[in-house]
Amino acid sequence: MNHHCGPSEIISHDVCKKMERGAEIIVSCVSVVLAIIVIYPKAEDWGDRPSAITQITALETALHVFRVDNGYLPRGPDGLLDLMQKPSGATHWHGPYMEKAVPLDPWGHAYIYQCPGLHNPQSYDLSTVGPDGQVIGNWRQE
Repeated sequence: MNHHCGPSEIISHDVCKKMERGAEIIVSCVSVVLAIIVIYPKAEDWGDRPSAITQITALETALHVFRVDNGYLPRGPDGLLDLMQKPSGATHWHGPYMEKAVPLDPWGHAYIYQCPGLHNPQSYDLSTVGPDGQVIGNWRQE
């Protein structure tokens, strides 16, 4: 038995069913991709979270060395700048403590530094907010 699958095509029933099934799969795949685009409009940002975590870890290391050298952590919202330039009154500063300037997060924003920290009151909080609104910080998040 022959069917019409196209405007002027006459093909076998089996081939027609396979074509219909292939079309269903393509429609399903396109639907999934569209759903992902709607739910996660910046899919390219997914891979940036590990970069932010790596940068926070590098900043933590630099802050640790600063603390060992100076006996205290930088204070104030601009405290991360003390990693690159000697703060006034620092007598044991051996920086800069990073090879390059203090980085921006993967989304182009400055990291948020607070000392003493709200989450780490004996030290500091270091964080950023991803494009999905999730905080990425140096404290345990539950």
